Amino acid sequence: MGASADQAQPHVASRLHGRRKGKKLRAHQAALLDILLPVLTLDPSQPIADATNLFAGKPKEIWLEIGFGGGEHLIAEAESHPDCGFIGCEPFENGLAKAVTQVEARKLANVRLYCGDAGAVIEALPEHALRGVYLLYPDPWPKRRHRKRRFLSDEMFASLARVMCPGAELRFATDIDDNGGLTLARVLRSPDFIWRAETAEDWRVPWSGWSGTRYEAKALAAGRKPVYLTFVRK
Repeated sequence: MGASADQAQPHVASRLHGRRKGKKLRAHQAALLDILLPVLTLDPSQPIADATNLFAGKPKEIWLEIGFGGGEHLIAEAESHPDCGFIGCEPFENGLAKAVTQVEARKLANVRLYCGDAGAVIEALPEHALRGVYLLYPDPWPKRRHRKRRFLSDEMFASLARVMCPGAELRFATDIDDNGGLTLARVLRSPDFIWRAETAEDWRVPWSGWSGTRYEAKALAAGRKPVYLTFVRK
């Protein structure tokens, strides 16, 4: 049973590693962060009773993108599906600034952003709030001792299962074989998700309407072949 709105939210330890800022923002980007981000941002410090209330209009479904990078995919999805709501989480300030700039330029009303750990948003959301989740080209943390930093742990699969409705899709893309293999092993032992792939095309070909990301372009340029894994909430 989900937490009620008046229950205290448990402390969420930071699961983030690595840098939070890059090169200095352009003046326009910095101004938009100051002016527009407070309008777009959501607060996961308290339980969210109804996720549709995060948006001006009642979206027919809500999707979450974890670590959206420069925001190319998030913005493309929001623009293509104006009747759906999109929550994007990204701790890197420069990526956040790019997304905010595009939201303003395209006049998107169906995007909400969080600058920080997506785990905090997942913990704050109510049960069955999401129709889908994207995790695209996350940091693979290739060293064995750093594998515990990868986002999709067994515990995170359980947390995602709580907030995803039955039939919802968790879409995961990576160009690192070890990351893909470990993620697949974890989902196959999860009691909450299934992998319905039947042929190689089911993981070699991106999803319908796929817009790509800058990280995918870098992987292809370097000769690495991405995989596109779709896990379905039971």
